[in-house]
Amino acid sequence: MADFSVLLILVIGLALLFDFSNGWHDSANAVATVVSTRVLSPASAVLFAGVLNVFGAFMSTAVAKMVGEGIIDPAAINDVVIISALGGAIVWNFITLRMGLPSSSSHALIGAMVGAGFIHGGVEVLQGDGLMKVMEAMISSPLLGFLAAFLLMVGLSWAFFRTSRGKAMRWFRRLQLLSAGFMALSHGANDAQKAMGIITLALLSAGHIPSAEVPKWVIISCALSMGLGTALGGWKIIRTLGMRIAKLDPVHGFAAETGAGAVLMVTAHIGLPVSTTHTITSSVMGVGAVNRLSAVRWGVTRRIAYAWIFTLPGSALLAVALYLLLSAFL
Repeated sequence: MADFSVLLILVIGLALLFDFSNGWHDSANAVATVVSTRVLSPASAVLFAGVLNVFGAFMSTAVAKMVGEGIIDPAAINDVVIISALGGAIVWNFITLRMGLPSSSSHALIGAMVGAGFIHGGVEVLQGDGLMKVMEAMISSPLLGFLAAFLLMVGLSWAFFRTSRGKAMRWFRRLQLLSAGFMALSHGANDAQKAMGIITLALLSAGHIPSAEVPKWVIISCALSMGLGTALGGWKIIRTLGMRIAKLDPVHGFAAETGAGAVLMVTAHIGLPVSTTHTITSSVMGVGAVNRLSAVRWGVTRRIAYAWIFTLPGSALLAVALYLLLSAFL
């Protein structure tokens, strides 16, 4: 990094901090259900998820390429824009983490990028086609997560209708280790790439790389940052997601994690930066709704929905404020 500017080094450091906060904030996505069903202890679960997050980050770079060149034009922005976007997303993550709300780190980053890009160069800086694809995926992924988990839970209920509850519990306690691992792997495959994309955007904008291909050192550093954040865990969000939305047994956890993981793995390979938080939360709602709609604690889900609604504009405003502040001094 000898020829990197101070601002570029700051961008890289903030991107890794965002990845760390993403892992810390979103550790609940991978471990909340397996903790709430008591298949693993909290400490074992977050370490398990952290390791698999690291492996997942090496599975694809399609999302990183979309973040790097599909949301704002790399040629029309500078390091101050990227620093503002990262700062806005990080602040939003820590605000919602403190409140125990499973908001979306993906939405926070996208909103902050749009806010910082717009205040810097207007609508021309924004990539309309890429943003439209991202918004469509952000809306559809929770619906697909709900539907996949609901249908899987219905299928499992029919398949194990004649199996005793005790026997089914023993089977699914083992199977949930696989589904939790799949969820953690898919979380790393999707979410770690967002910071990779930001660093790639900064390198591309500064002329250090010729295209949006993600350098190996970027993949490794982002993978480790997210894995470390996940291993520390965000316990308030784990309690909200795993214990307060619906009462879960191992079979419910298996269905929710498998349904959400499948949606996330597909979007990671397509290259769409969707919200793992929204997808797993809607999957938990899906399995909770199989028995009866009243099994889902809708009062808690309304609080979560408010966090979803305000994340995009909230992170965008934070990024705008930070851009104006930094522009006054840089």
